[in-house]
Amino acid sequence: MKGTHTGSGETDAVWSALDRFQIELPSWGFANTGTRFGKFIQPAAATTIEEKFADAGEVHRLTGASPTVALHVLWDLPNGLGDIGEIKRLEAKYGVRAGSINPNLFQSQEYKFGSIANPSAEVRAMAIRHLLDSVAIGQALGSLDVSLWVSDGSNYPGTQSIRRRIDWVQEALDRTHAALSPAQRMLVEYKPFEPAFYHTDIADWGMALEFARSAGPQAKVLVDTGHHSQATNIEQIVAWLLHLDALGGFHFNDRKYADDDLTLGSVDPYQVFRIFAELAAAGAEETAGVAFMIDQSHNLKGKVEAMVQTVMTAQELYAKASLIPFERLAALQDGGELVGAEECFRESFWQDVRPLVQAWREARGLPANPLHALRSSGYVERVAEERGARASSTLGSYA
Repeated sequence: MKGTHTGSGETDAVWSALDRFQIELPSWGFANTGTRFGKFIQPAAATTIEEKFADAGEVHRLTGASPTVALHVLWDLPNGLGDIGEIKRLEAKYGVRAGSINPNLFQSQEYKFGSIANPSAEVRAMAIRHLLDSVAIGQALGSLDVSLWVSDGSNYPGTQSIRRRIDWVQEALDRTHAALSPAQRMLVEYKPFEPAFYHTDIADWGMALEFARSAGPQAKVLVDTGHHSQATNIEQIVAWLLHLDALGGFHFNDRKYADDDLTLGSVDPYQVFRIFAELAAAGAEETAGVAFMIDQSHNLKGKVEAMVQTVMTAQELYAKASLIPFERLAALQDGGELVGAEECFRESFWQDVRPLVQAWREARGLPANPLHALRSSGYVERVAEERGARASSTLGSYA
């Protein structure tokens, strides 16, 4: 039950922001993951879909901010619609719901030369069937978003027709959009490189925007904070997509170089703050449909611990952005007072909002410090003991 308070304007702003802030957890973030060079096994890592739901439920219980779990079709629903009953059972048991549905267009051997942009019509048809199956799964689970990351591209000039592949990608997205129910959206993600290093078929936000617009009104752009070249101004992209009513959501992580999948804010919390500042400037009504999702791999950090840490960081940075005095900032900007405007902006970033966030948690029956509560609960140690034998024999990349 929500608490009440008669606090200051800052308290009101932070509590209101936290009440509406929800960030989705990725099922794959709780599993053993690795790099192309190998995988480091953790005894507490989830090896089944039930264990993923259990971990997600624990994070939500501690933070109160993550009621949904993103599902990866190939890894979490290998039987497609045949797994719906099990997912619904797990939702009821662990208190978190299925969130975005993520098709897998990169793992099958048939996708060596691409999925929806493959030169083979047979392979393209296979990929489209998977997309349509993913839409049907989302409908059966009542999920809002079908989230598409297309890894297609090429590594060498002249080996693929870039122009023909544009048409193939558009055809696949058009057919996927046509299958959506009125309650669903299609989010189109982009990435400049990896695994394709010469050209990627959806390489930046402009390409994603054009594909989404051409597909139809239920398609939006998804911004993964790791999917950008060095020094890209991500908050400017966010501002443009908000301006165009085309921002569907985020995959949050952090990076030092490219798609490092580090925990949110671990390298550059100021960038995350700047992104949240653009959302705060737009206002709650304009950003109500923007989905916040975590997409990061904890290869060295403990899975549940890192996820709790990430949610806490996201809450704190979102709270900081809610404190920006935009009217005063606009006056300084319009007056050409550069130092004053920058300091006005930075004041909110430097403010220690942790006492306000902790008070909000306590008022809502949550632990003041979820990470400390996790450590003292013994949850990680208990599941490590229960899962250790299975985890040590788990093979594969992300499953």
